[in-house]
Amino acid sequence: MKKDRFKFWILTVVVAISGLSQGLLLPLISIIFEEHGISAGINGFHATGIYIGVLLVSPFIEAPLHRFGYKPIIIVGGGIVALALLLFPLWFNLYFWFVLRLLIGVGDHMLHFSSQTWIGAMSHPSKRGRNMAVYGLFFSLGFAIGPQLVNLMAINVNLPFFISGLMVVIAWGLVWFLRNEFVAENAVIREISFFGSLKRFSDVFKLAWIAMIPPFVYGILETALNATFPIVGLRDGIPQAMVVTIISSFSVGTILFQVPIGILSDRMGRGKVLPLFVGIGAMLFFATAFVSNSFVLIGMFFVLGIFLGSMYSLGLSYMTDLTPLELLPAGNILVGMSFSLGSILGPSATGIMIGLFGNDVFYFVITGLLVLAFIALFLGKKGKQEQLG
Repeated sequence: MKKDRFKFWILTVVVAISGLSQGLLLPLISIIFEEHGISAGINGFHATGIYIGVLLVSPFIEAPLHRFGYKPIIIVGGGIVALALLLFPLWFNLYFWFVLRLLIGVGDHMLHFSSQTWIGAMSHPSKRGRNMAVYGLFFSLGFAIGPQLVNLMAINVNLPFFISGLMVVIAWGLVWFLRNEFVAENAVIREISFFGSLKRFSDVFKLAWIAMIPPFVYGILETALNATFPIVGLRDGIPQAMVVTIISSFSVGTILFQVPIGILSDRMGRGKVLPLFVGIGAMLFFATAFVSNSFVLIGMFFVLGIFLGSMYSLGLSYMTDLTPLELLPAGNILVGMSFSLGSILGPSATGIMIGLFGNDVFYFVITGLLVLAFIALFLGKKGKQEQLG
């Protein structure tokens, strides 16, 4: 039991540092590009690099996990992320930085996929929501701290890259202390191949398609807030330091309430909690469009973090509820792919929209998306009620 706790906390620390690097990169690079006069459309598309990398590696990651176990996948992924972060200051070039973002996407997905599958497999069903919430909380904690490192640009523009890279190296070193384990050691696993993985993806989707909606929507929301909102804020005359504070307030709301929400979902069921929170979040985001005071925006984003910040972890737990253990790795891949598809659409679509229709359209696009998600979750849960834990 003590070994499991040690393993759990090492994995959560690792994911916190990963969250910090992601939380830093999106606003940092958006602000750098905005200062260099790069258009919002190109800025938004460039931000999709991380998530394109996730999609590229996703179909090929399950077989190595089964073959080599959890630890080697985390080690390789963390090493890729650390190296890419430290290479950013080497050369300011749009294409070079896009490639580095692709590599970070590949490495981050290896790290997250392996660690969240490991935690899901080791968690008792009665504590799975809580454990996934703690996992998500630590990622959110890192994500909240990350934008604050943008202010280090005042000292040196490259300093945020160096500090985040160094922190990833430290977290990466902790993983070496863990004993490697393998997926479903006592279960019968079908032959692992590319086409076998596609068949498992199909099986998981039939069982748990509804659980893919929250990660998809959260991917759009998170990247839009971190990559497009800095552009909206700066163009609306909000100071840079206030912009990153507003972004961080969303993560703070997530952090403070993610574990209680995870526990609540264990008791009420993910199928009831998700549509309720997404519906409330849609109404709040619509109201945010009519707020101009920066301090009120901080409060609004904090409350939005409470209701919407747990969508990824709740969706992940929901998928785990609906999926048998031997299909769990494939389910985790689909959750990651859903998040990545949303993350690709988020900054590129909102960046183009604000370029065409102005800053205010940002809020209405996100509100419309949340309304559609609420409808899908509310109607879809009825067909899944017998499977809920």
